[in-house]
Amino acid sequence: MSKKRVIVLTGGGTMGHVTPHLALIPRLQSEGYEIHYVGTRDGMEAEKIQSIPGIVYHAVKTGKLRRYFSWQNFVDPFRVIAGAFQSAHLMGKLKPNVVFSKGGFVAVPVVYGAKLHGVPVLCHESDLTPGLANKLCKPCATRMVTTFPECAQALGPKAECVGTPLRPDLRSGSREKGLAVFGFTGEKPVLLMMGGSLGAQRVNEALRQALPRLLPDFDVAHLCGHGNLDAALEGTPGYCQKEFLDAELPDALACADLVLSRAGSNAIAEFQALAKPMLLVPYPVGASRGDQVLNAESFRRRGLCKVLLQENMNGETLASALAETWADREQLVAALKAAPPADGTERVLELIHEIERKA
Repeated sequence: MSKKRVIVLTGGGTMGHVTPHLALIPRLQSEGYEIHYVGTRDGMEAEKIQSIPGIVYHAVKTGKLRRYFSWQNFVDPFRVIAGAFQSAHLMGKLKPNVVFSKGGFVAVPVVYGAKLHGVPVLCHESDLTPGLANKLCKPCATRMVTTFPECAQALGPKAECVGTPLRPDLRSGSREKGLAVFGFTGEKPVLLMMGGSLGAQRVNEALRQALPRLLPDFDVAHLCGHGNLDAALEGTPGYCQKEFLDAELPDALACADLVLSRAGSNAIAEFQALAKPMLLVPYPVGASRGDQVLNAESFRRRGLCKVLLQENMNGETLASALAETWADREQLVAALKAAPPADGTERVLELIHEIERKA
C-alpha cells in the first residue's frame, strides 16, 4: 500500500495570496494529494478556503510589519514566534511531502516550521520586487518561483520566473452570459472596471465622474467592491454596478472589450492570459510599498498596457486615457498574445513534484 501524499498550502492577507491556490487545488486533488491549508483565523483566506470540500484548514497566529508606528509592531514578533511553534507542531503531526507558500505574513511561521522538520518548500512571489515575507522565507525555501523576470533575477539562483497559477475556469466564460449579467445588448464595446479586493475607491470616483464622456461609446460594467454601490446611479442606461462577482466573473471577463483595473499582479496576469487591452491605475506608493507601480511599469515597458498614475487621475484624464487605450487596442492585443505565457500552473506543479522527489 503506497504512502499517502500530503501537501501543505499557505498564504493570506489579500486575495492575491489566495487565488493561485484556487488554481492548484483541483489539480492537486486529482493527483490524490491530501491537502492542508494553513492561514489566519480571520483573514479573507479562511472563508474562501474553508468553503472548498476536502481541504483541512488550520489557523495559526501571525503578525505583520507595518510601515507606520503602531504598538502592534511590538507585539507581532511574539505572534510570529508563537505561530512558528504552532506551525512546527503541525509539520511534525502532518509530515507533509512538500509545502507551497504564496506569501503574506501567515506564510512566514509555516515556512520556518517546515524548515525545522526538513520539509521542502516552494515559495511563489507575485510582484516585481520580493515582499518582506518572501525575503524572510528565502533562506528556508528549497526553490522560489516568480511572476516577473525582474523578481527572479533579484532573488538569485534558486528562483525561476514561471508566471502565476491561474484559475482553470478563467477561459470558460461566455460573452453572451456576461452581457446578460450586466443587462447589455452587445451593440457597444464593454468597459469592465475591476475594483480589486482593496483600495479602489479613488478609481470608482473617477470612473463615475467620467461616465458622461464614456457612455456614448461604451457600456460600463463596474465591479466597485463591497459597500461601494452608488444608489444615485442605479438605472443609468449603459451602466451597471455590482459589488463583486464570483461564479459569473469568467463571463464578465469574456464580454469585456477593455479593462480598467488596479495593478495587482494576479489580476493583470489574468488579463494578459485573456489578451484584454487594459488601462492600469496602480495603488500609489504612499499607500503601499509601491509594488503595483512597479508591476504596471513592467507591463507598460513591454507594451502590454497603458498606465495612468492616481495622482494624475480625475474624471477627465481617466476618460482620455481610456480613449487612448481603446484607440491602441490592436497593438496592445498583439503584444499580449506575443508575450511569454502568463499561466504558471503547469510549471509550479512540475516543481512541486520535483522538490518532493528530491526530499
